[in-house]
Amino acid sequence: MLLLATVGPLHAEALTPVRPTELPALQHRAPLAGLARVDGRAFAVAADGAWSLEEGARAWTPLRWPADAQPADVVAVVEDGKRAYALLAQGADRAVRGVAQLGIRDGALNLQKLPPLPEALHDPRGALSADSFYLSGRGADGHGRLLRLDFADERPHWTAMTLWPGGAPALSLVAQTRALFAVVPEADGERVLRWSADRGWTRPSTVPGRLVPGSGRATGQAHILYLVRDAAAADAPARVQTYQTVTAAWAILPGAQAVAATRSAAWTDGLVWARAAPGGSAFTAAQVQSSKLRLHWLDWVVIVVYLAGMIGIGLYFYLREKRGSTANFFVGNRSIPFWAAGISLYAANTSSISFIAIPAKAFETNWQYMANNIIAVFGLMFVAVWIVPLLRRLDLMSVFSYLETRFHPSIRMLASALCIFVQIGSRMSVILFLPALAIATITGISVFWSVLLMGGFTIVYTAMGGMKAVIWTDFVQVIVKMGGAVFAIVFMIWSLKGGFGEFWSTAMAENKMHTFDFSFDLTKATVWGFIFLVLFEVVLTFPKDQVLMQRTLSTKSDREAGRSIWAFAAIMIPGGIIFYTIGTALFAYYRSFPERMNPLLPIDATFPMFIAAELPVGVTGLIIAGIFAAAMATLSGIMNSVATLISVDFYEKLAKNRTPKQSVFFAEIMTVVVGLVGIGTALLLSRFDIHSLFDVSIELAGLLGGGFAGAYTLGMFTRRANWQGVAIGIAGSIVLTLGIWTLRAVHPYYYLAISIALCIVIGYLASYAFPPPSQSLEGLTIYRRKRGSEPAVAEPMPLQGRSDV
Repeated sequence: MLLLATVGPLHAEALTPVRPTELPALQHRAPLAGLARVDGRAFAVAADGAWSLEEGARAWTPLRWPADAQPADVVAVVEDGKRAYALLAQGADRAVRGVAQLGIRDGALNLQKLPPLPEALHDPRGALSADSFYLSGRGADGHGRLLRLDFADERPHWTAMTLWPGGAPALSLVAQTRALFAVVPEADGERVLRWSADRGWTRPSTVPGRLVPGSGRATGQAHILYLVRDAAAADAPARVQTYQTVTAAWAILPGAQAVAATRSAAWTDGLVWARAAPGGSAFTAAQVQSSKLRLHWLDWVVIVVYLAGMIGIGLYFYLREKRGSTANFFVGNRSIPFWAAGISLYAANTSSISFIAIPAKAFETNWQYMANNIIAVFGLMFVAVWIVPLLRRLDLMSVFSYLETRFHPSIRMLASALCIFVQIGSRMSVILFLPALAIATITGISVFWSVLLMGGFTIVYTAMGGMKAVIWTDFVQVIVKMGGAVFAIVFMIWSLKGGFGEFWSTAMAENKMHTFDFSFDLTKATVWGFIFLVLFEVVLTFPKDQVLMQRTLSTKSDREAGRSIWAFAAIMIPGGIIFYTIGTALFAYYRSFPERMNPLLPIDATFPMFIAAELPVGVTGLIIAGIFAAAMATLSGIMNSVATLISVDFYEKLAKNRTPKQSVFFAEIMTVVVGLVGIGTALLLSRFDIHSLFDVSIELAGLLGGGFAGAYTLGMFTRRANWQGVAIGIAGSIVLTLGIWTLRAVHPYYYLAISIALCIVIGYLASYAFPPPSQSLEGLTIYRRKRGSEPAVAEPMPLQGRSDV
């Protein structure tokens, strides 16, 4: 609190100014009809020709016009910096009747026509998204129209959309953040209108001046760049301003002014505009300057001390423990206190996805996903009472050993292989890449080195210390990351002019803490969806989660194992509130200080940007260490758990005459190998442009993780399921879920539940095509033999993968 008191209010200083650059002038007789940038070069179209300008060139190059069209046909050009489309007019009224994609080939302009418009349009404005073309204008009756063409359709065609209220001609049309933004004139000024599929048209903001008609380009994942003039001075030059689509706040980017701008287009990280000049046009490009926020030496000291501490814990257990058995390495010799196991469970469950992606999700939307945490607590109660004691009594190290005893060795190996693939492919890669991407975008640490730092240090202490090192480093990491998170919340609220009152009023006015959605829309994350999800993801899939179960299996007794789940449940709700409050505080903070945002960054980088740009020296290092801790806590558990699966489910099943020491050495090697593969997949993921890694992690887990979860459900809750039916159920669920994924018919949150349900139904029905299980199921299902009754068949087979001690 003393540190907060010494921090004064922030100055309204832009974090990202723009740098203007004069481009070569162009000589032409007719007025410019359009300006665009395609494939790294600009091109301009006028009634007397078309020209292109290579990057770094000193003059414009004339382009040959195709024989089936004329330059005079072009009324305007719609572009997004990567693609460009010409709006073509025919007839004396100059109404737009066609659209064609523009390209350049062998020094000639190439036009590829789209389907014809259903009617001619006057005063056209267009916008491009990743999969759609939007076009507005006035029809022959004088009323406004809004059309959309979906590029993904097998036969693309124009469809009518609901026009914004009032129907005034748009000054600008831009697609951004899965929404469409139109600027329209109204009696009291110019208004920004927003359209989204779930809310229709809303009125989030008023333009702080007069927009240069046609200006506007999407940048980053949640910003639009506009040219805006002072409303009080008709001849005033326009300034480059950002509109933040989440907070609906405007900010001026200093460094450039657009004098008498006539046309504008997207430029590399900025805008380019044209102005009239003797004999033609002059051009100015303005590029947003996104400087790296280098860490102070004190921040580096904090990060190095944290990383050294993690290595120290691993080295301590390596020197202290004489690991002659796999039980010591994999389950800590079953000596972990329940409270430490519970905290470790929470640490493993709150990865960098929680520390970065959840605040970003709450910043962009609300607390809707928090409902999952609340409902999950009830699921954990069931797990603590019924599931964990059953498995803990079986003395397992690999949770898939159960599937061998209940079904068949092939089911165990199939489920274990799927789990390994999901953990490395969909969890490790995202958990490593997410903080690396966010930190690299705002500091001097590159993605490559961030991934290597987190992955490398985690490999070392996990391989040295085994499960004990994993659990006790988790304990330290929870303290580091939660302490940093609470400090960030207090700092943001403290920095607001109105303090907590402003934070609360902003959150309430914008419905940012809305948590429960009771609608029955399958395309949204609703309460019913979360109940459905928790039933399948917590109650039915907790037993198959080696990362979590391995911690409960490390406790001293059945009772301690159950109590570790209760401790986990007790932390989940307050921990979730902290992470979602970060997102809400970020919204209030950046609504008050929009100039402190970087318009080029993805939404997932919002919290790391705040950490690097706003927090005091030293605290920045502490919270970046917290981000590392959030990732490393989960990574260490995944590495140890996957190494356990490879060793117990494959090596110990296939290797002949191996000794316990050989098994431990193999597990250590596998820990290193798994970590290196995870680092490689994270670096591969860095090559793709992804809107929300939080959503990606949910999708991948749902598509691939449901099969083996369904196998566990069939084993524990039914007596009739057999290994042949379960194998068919696993394969069928994966194939059908992938088919549902291609249709995009439901929200990704439902994929896991659908996959598990398909495996259960298909596996159970298919089991009737084969003989029932022949071995005793006593102790392998939730059903118990009545007193006095005798087992009808032989006793259970001995479990594979028991402790070597």
